[in-house]
Amino acid sequence: MKLKYIRALIIFVILFLIAGQFSFAYDQIVAPSDANRVDINTLKKIKEVKLFKKKEKNPAQNVVEQEAIGQDAVEQEADEQRFHIIKADNNEAVSAFDDEESEVFSSENDDATILGRSKSKTKSKTKKKNFFGFLKKKNKQTEQPQEATLEQQEEVTDEFVVDDVNDRTYINDDDLVYIQEVEIYGNNLLDVNYIKQQISSKEGDQYIRSQVSDDLRKLYATGYFTQNIRALPIKIDDNNVKLRIILEENQPIAGFNVVGVKSIKIDEVMNILNQYKGMPQNILNINKAMEEIQEIYSNKGYILARVAKVSDDPDGYVNILIDEGVIGDIIVDGNKKTRDFIVKRNIFLQPGSVYNENTMRSDILRLMGTSAFKDVQREIKRDDETGLYDVYIALEEQRTGKISLGVGIDSASGFFGSVGFGENNFRGLGQKLNLNLLAGTGILMNDSSVVKKANLQGEISFLEPMFKRENQSLLIRGFGRYYGSYQVPLAIEKRFGGEFVLSRQFITYRNLSGSLGFGVENVDLSEGDSAESRLRYRLAHMDFSQRKKELDGGLYIKITPALTYDTRESSINSRSGVLARVTFEENLALSGKTFGKLHGMIRKFIPVGKKSSLVFTGKVGGKIHGSVPDFAGYSLGGPYTIRGFNIAEVGVGNGYMMGSAEYRVPIPFIDRLTSNTFLNNMRLAAFVDAGTLFNRTIGSRVYNKPGYAISTGIGLRIFIPGLGPINLDYGIPITNTKGVGRSAGFFTFGMGEMY
Repeated sequence: MKLKYIRALIIFVILFLIAGQFSFAYDQIVAPSDANRVDINTLKKIKEVKLFKKKEKNPAQNVVEQEAIGQDAVEQEADEQRFHIIKADNNEAVSAFDDEESEVFSSENDDATILGRSKSKTKSKTKKKNFFGFLKKKNKQTEQPQEATLEQQEEVTDEFVVDDVNDRTYINDDDLVYIQEVEIYGNNLLDVNYIKQQISSKEGDQYIRSQVSDDLRKLYATGYFTQNIRALPIKIDDNNVKLRIILEENQPIAGFNVVGVKSIKIDEVMNILNQYKGMPQNILNINKAMEEIQEIYSNKGYILARVAKVSDDPDGYVNILIDEGVIGDIIVDGNKKTRDFIVKRNIFLQPGSVYNENTMRSDILRLMGTSAFKDVQREIKRDDETGLYDVYIALEEQRTGKISLGVGIDSASGFFGSVGFGENNFRGLGQKLNLNLLAGTGILMNDSSVVKKANLQGEISFLEPMFKRENQSLLIRGFGRYYGSYQVPLAIEKRFGGEFVLSRQFITYRNLSGSLGFGVENVDLSEGDSAESRLRYRLAHMDFSQRKKELDGGLYIKITPALTYDTRESSINSRSGVLARVTFEENLALSGKTFGKLHGMIRKFIPVGKKSSLVFTGKVGGKIHGSVPDFAGYSLGGPYTIRGFNIAEVGVGNGYMMGSAEYRVPIPFIDRLTSNTFLNNMRLAAFVDAGTLFNRTIGSRVYNKPGYAISTGIGLRIFIPGLGPINLDYGIPITNTKGVGRSAGFFTFGMGEMY
């Protein structure tokens, strides 16, 4: 028995060795030759043919089987030549048949059946993504959702593979196949025409796979759709296809919940957002809306305002949180002489208020206007813990005490010399103390109606810029003047007195300010040239006894309320805005006659081009009650009324009306030659003035002054900070001055605006 088993084992070993020798010999015959090696692509094609032949029995079943084996490398390639596929960022293949209710679409030719969607009502495995999901993630990291861009959205790749059911292939771009019709599926809110405008593949165009892929990318880039965008070409005949684009819109916006709007009207924000209500959620539109909202804030000066957070609710509402930029604290540094409270009372921005750049700019100008500082800078820092903004104000003080000596020329004072002392930060409290003395030759180029008399003036003043409250100032001044009168011909005028002026800037109406003056003034007029006066009266056929009325003066208590409306962007070289002022002057006579008069002025600045401007001025004044003495009348002529005439050369009356138009332009090419601010602020001017008087005074009738005038001319404006413009004008009368028979031009010199 044992021998039998041993014999069987020996036979098995011999057969095994014989089989091994045969296998080795076969490998030696087939393997060495590359020519005999089978191409891997050929093997793949063999597998594809077998696969297709096996599956052609049930096309609908092919879809399920293909999805089941989609991970196999060889069969994936067959898959890619079988269906049109779009891949998302996560490389998950989404078949054109992966719809919740897909069905079989047939072309007009029954032989050319193209699989579209299976009727098996298979649920799509692609999950809808929260549209603002990436915004919420962004909020946790940077709290600046408004910076979210399309780059953060999922990209759509464009891997297209031919659907060649029944050997009908439309994937090769070399095939001349044309698009006969473009169908859009899945749009519920967006108009079909809008969608078709976004794509390049039009009806009648050649079907090009890469172009269709680009079209899908364009549609996704509009922001209205999810990543489930598909394209399906359906054969109509050998030369034409129907291009079906299947879309899925984002969730529609049911409305907006906006929180944090306090500094502007909520309607301004909602007007921007409501245009997207009822539309599919679109991050591009939301970003655009956020930019427009921030632009509204910025235009009003709220430069720190921003959209802090955006999120959406399941019910379709979009929540928007706005951070307007609240001030945490204001820190002042650099003031060594000036007290802290003096600085802060000039700053209207307060902790707890919303930061406004326009207000900050006004505060800086107010600080510079104190003349206590050489430079004022501001810096804003955000406290990440509180979310508030701290404002740091860096000051550079300057020497505030000064002694001045000067010479100059003015139409009223003639050639003059002056000496002055000033302290612009008296006691470190921002108070101003000034003393000025002036001696001049008298009215420049005066005519025969003005006595050639030296002009002597003196004034002392004290200004408390913040009297009792931040927006209120008090001016105390005393003055004395002795000069040849230009109101009363051939008279010498002496005035001295003092006044208190309380001024107030209204907080509610920032462009409106008011003042109330209370003072005492004594006016004394004396004869300057009796013989010449008698001659003039005789030539005018008037009784010389009226001369006494001309020389009436008196002691008066003056009460002067005024209102000013100012919307100019700057008090220096303004190009836009309005300046208007109304002043009532009540003169209660302690000796003389009581009278009252009212004066109004308005100026309109209109920008022209980049640096030029038009300035229109209107002025009117007249008696309210009593008899206005000649020294208190309104005069026309000179640098502040009608240029081209000497001071009061047009005449004096107890009422007047005038207007002026002026065009200002920079000196040509001056900005290219120098960057000096002083030179760049110079302006050339062309003007037209016109005015008339009512109820001319005795002196105007004696000298036969016309009482009305029109002039035109050119001039130069030199703007000096703190002083205003120096005006050099050459005017030519259009209407002749009857009294002197002069029609030639005339130079006038003045300081300050035509107020």
